[in-house]
Amino acid sequence: MRQTKLALALLTAAVLAACGGGTSPKGGDQTTKVTFSNQVSFGDSLSDVGTYAVGAVKTAGGGKFTINGDSTSRNPEFTGKVWVEFMAAQLNLPAPCAAQTGLEGDPARGFSVPITNHANCFNYAQGGSRVTNPIGPGNKATGSPIGEMTLPLVSQVANHLSKTGGKFSGTELVTVLSGGNDVLMQMAAIADAGTAAGAQAFATSLTLQLAAGATNPQTAAQAIGLAIATENARPGKTDQSVVAAAVTAAASQPGNQAVAAPAVHLPMVAKAQADGTAAGTRAAGEFAAANATRLVTEVGLAGAQMAALVKTQIVDKGAKYVVVANLPDVASTPAAKSRPAEIQQLVAAMVNAFNTQLKAGLGADDPRVLYSDLYTVSNDQVKNPAPYGLTNTAVPACAPNALGTTSLICTANTASAGDVSHYMFADTVHPTPFENNLVARYVLKDMAIKGWL
Repeated sequence: MRQTKLALALLTAAVLAACGGGTSPKGGDQTTKVTFSNQVSFGDSLSDVGTYAVGAVKTAGGGKFTINGDSTSRNPEFTGKVWVEFMAAQLNLPAPCAAQTGLEGDPARGFSVPITNHANCFNYAQGGSRVTNPIGPGNKATGSPIGEMTLPLVSQVANHLSKTGGKFSGTELVTVLSGGNDVLMQMAAIADAGTAAGAQAFATSLTLQLAAGATNPQTAAQAIGLAIATENARPGKTDQSVVAAAVTAAASQPGNQAVAAPAVHLPMVAKAQADGTAAGTRAAGEFAAANATRLVTEVGLAGAQMAALVKTQIVDKGAKYVVVANLPDVASTPAAKSRPAEIQQLVAAMVNAFNTQLKAGLGADDPRVLYSDLYTVSNDQVKNPAPYGLTNTAVPACAPNALGTTSLICTANTASAGDVSHYMFADTVHPTPFENNLVARYVLKDMAIKGWL
């Protein structure tokens, strides 16, 4: 059965009928079968409501990994909300707030803000967080200037238990969604292998080409190689500055002044770039093939660890209403689709391993645990976007910004031209507010079937 019918038609018939209201969180009788006291959320950027909405990120209007800010006056879909915020509103629960805020990045760029814990906030999800590993995308240990804390899921749960005396009350709605960054870090390792090989191939190709016309090509190559290495080690260097340093060094060699002319060196740069790209692609593929089993196994282990955490540290600690969402179809994101086919297949295998281990670890049906299959619905959305109201499932809605391609500081003002309000992705991995609303509705549908609504 098409997930469209489940996510949309059944939601209208089951969830909203159960709540006795319309689609607006403020309209109609929102009485549910279960009265939740509040919402407690654990996870990563998909559930983060503002951990990093401080310093330069806040100044830029950002803080969530979507199209930020309430711009509903421009377009009703530009709510700036992530799925747990839509959930809370629909269930008449307090708007979620970040349990911890701060940044550990570059102070010169406004990314160093003291870490603050907020006693009355119960959204522990943090962009970049993994299941147990504390180093995720954006963490200062990766070299990122942003310096995200990336507190792992296991620590998030421990922090909540320390705040509540070691137990859940049993009246909370608990949401758990994690594992995406365990996949993304493996993708980054593959990319790093390609980047290193590509950079070396580019430098070698450019050096040999620039040195060929010198009176002493060997001496010239040594000077050019030193110039490239020196510039690469300089903070703030760019591809353009590396090329400029190489050309300057080459032109200073006896008999090689002609290479300073753009007409002479630009074709050399183009060939070096092509050589670097080819070498990088080849190296990334070789790394992925050689490490595929290990990468899949490690991500699968994270799924098993998440299941154990849910059972021993959430359910066994008193939680009675726990939504555990599996990983969406990461292989269908723009980030994965930009990779060669064999890398996409490996990403799909990692996601499958995580979801398989997660579901197996949770075990037989437990009245206290709702396993929500985000993978199946997201896969169907990419294949059949129109029935969901999606107009684009391949291109990010946000334009490149000061932080690259991340949606962390994306707003309606910095989104791409045209109507992107019904796009699936804000950046190469994160959903738009519209897609977040679809996710919330899908989970609400599952809650109605479970008998919680």
